[in-house]
Amino acid sequence: MLRPLYDWAMRMAAGRHALSAMAGTAVLEATFPFVPPDVILGPMVLARRDRAWFYAAVCTVCSVLGGCIGYAFGYFASDAAVGLLSMTGRAGALQDFQATFARIGLLVILIKGVVPIIPYMLVTLASGLAHFSLPVFIGASIVIRGGRFFLVAALLQHPHAKAFVDKYLTWLVVAVLGLLVLALVALHFLEKHAG
Repeated sequence: MLRPLYDWAMRMAAGRHALSAMAGTAVLEATFPFVPPDVILGPMVLARRDRAWFYAAVCTVCSVLGGCIGYAFGYFASDAAVGLLSMTGRAGALQDFQATFARIGLLVILIKGVVPIIPYMLVTLASGLAHFSLPVFIGASIVIRGGRFFLVAALLQHPHAKAFVDKYLTWLVVAVLGLLVLALVALHFLEKHAG
């Protein structure tokens, strides 16, 4: 099941609309519940290793831009932001997030901005709702989002990365899912003991 999906992603990553799709995904993921841009960035780097750093830079800029849109939405349209989160079933998550945010705001941005299973949208909207420092928010977003995307690019830009992924695709997916579960457990532990 993974192999046909992987082959399809590789074909799409080499297409002429891949860059626009990745940029749009990076903006959307910061303001709405959406697919993480890594899903497009990874295959694009595997398909065109020579453009890895460019792709990571575009992904970073678009993600931070989307983050600023989400921040502004939370800052200026707080009732609408809470309504949007309610429609997605995440209003309760926002309240929990804001309680944690009040205690350890910058740490929340840094941790939750890097874990792809937690919507970055929660970070952007809650930062705006909390009227968190915009320059600190932008700086933290550049560091953490850029760090994540450049790490993906660095790992997949290696000359043998595609052969490795082709050979161990299933094991890599299992390992990534395992790491995400561990990250969620660690976040839960940090949030529980932050107060």
